[in-house]
Amino acid sequence: MAATATTFSNLSLSPKLPTFLLPNTPSTKPRTLKLKITFCLSLKQSNDQTLTTQNAAVDNLRVVFGAGGTGGHIYPAVAIADELKNTKPTTQILFLGSPNSMESTAIPSAGYDFDTVPTTKLHRPLLSPKNIFLPYNLIRSIIHSYSKLRDFEPHIVFGTGGYVSFAIGLAAKLKGAKLVIQEQNAVPGIANWVLSILADAVFVAFDSTIDCFPRGKTKCVVCGNPVRLSLKKQVSKAVARGRFFPSSCEIGELEKAKVLLVLGGSLGANAINIAVLNLYYQMLLENENLFIIWQTGVEAHNEMESLVKNHPHLLLTPFMHSMDTAYAAADLVVSRAGAMTCYEILATGKPSILT
Repeated sequence: MAATATTFSNLSLSPKLPTFLLPNTPSTKPRTLKLKITFCLSLKQSNDQTLTTQNAAVDNLRVVFGAGGTGGHIYPAVAIADELKNTKPTTQILFLGSPNSMESTAIPSAGYDFDTVPTTKLHRPLLSPKNIFLPYNLIRSIIHSYSKLRDFEPHIVFGTGGYVSFAIGLAAKLKGAKLVIQEQNAVPGIANWVLSILADAVFVAFDSTIDCFPRGKTKCVVCGNPVRLSLKKQVSKAVARGRFFPSSCEIGELEKAKVLLVLGGSLGANAINIAVLNLYYQMLLENENLFIIWQTGVEAHNEMESLVKNHPHLLLTPFMHSMDTAYAAADLVVSRAGAMTCYEILATGKPSILT
């Protein structure tokens, strides 16, 4: 007997990621692509005896993310995981990344399981002596990644770029799992470019990026960049500011304050850090109601901290996991124009100065 049911379409996709879509310009013709991916749901008439099995697969969907290195690679993966969990709470999610890395703290802070695999970095130029052990380290990383995938048995593996995701993507194809990659930038990095040849689908933020990938016209879906659900929550400005400057709450300073949020990138944007270093103290002296939240980036923090004078209206931090609170507290954002940062500023509606 035929029945209408929600089925686990073996590979049928209508992309529905948490994104802000860039409007098409008059000269840009939207592309409509029919791709196939495992985790998507579809409504169709079916009298197939495998319907129960297919629905069980949907209810027990397992997804692995290979993401790390920088916030620009980590947080798109977190945003996709957020949407999967929001749509299907029973989805099992595992993140793989480097030990003692940014992702090893950022992912657990976001509430997801994290496991480590040894990773290897490609140094520039390609013939650099630092790459002498690259083949050995890459094979070692693939073997460890394959072992993790064999234990977790994912239906689909997401790669969001960076050297961390490269071996995981290769292991996914060896394992027989479906591989999907997501490219945040207008021009893809080496890892995503190579993996796109093996991937079942490629999600991109810009229409022009399609031409950067081999077989891009048949694999790419233009859907913008995913934005974390936490950034869409309404956080009170007063509460957010109180978390960064708790000592100022008692005297009511924060009610009339102006808060400048400086984002030096997850690793460190040298030009922004130097500019702020030269200006911050004078700005604070001339504006008694000004507060500065300054994310220096992990690699630049120690140097900046040694050069900066303590001030009650200045908060210096290497990296922020609670970006929703930081955006809520800010009146103005100064940042490098990274792809994900631009989308997050757009999502939160904050005035910004971008470099």
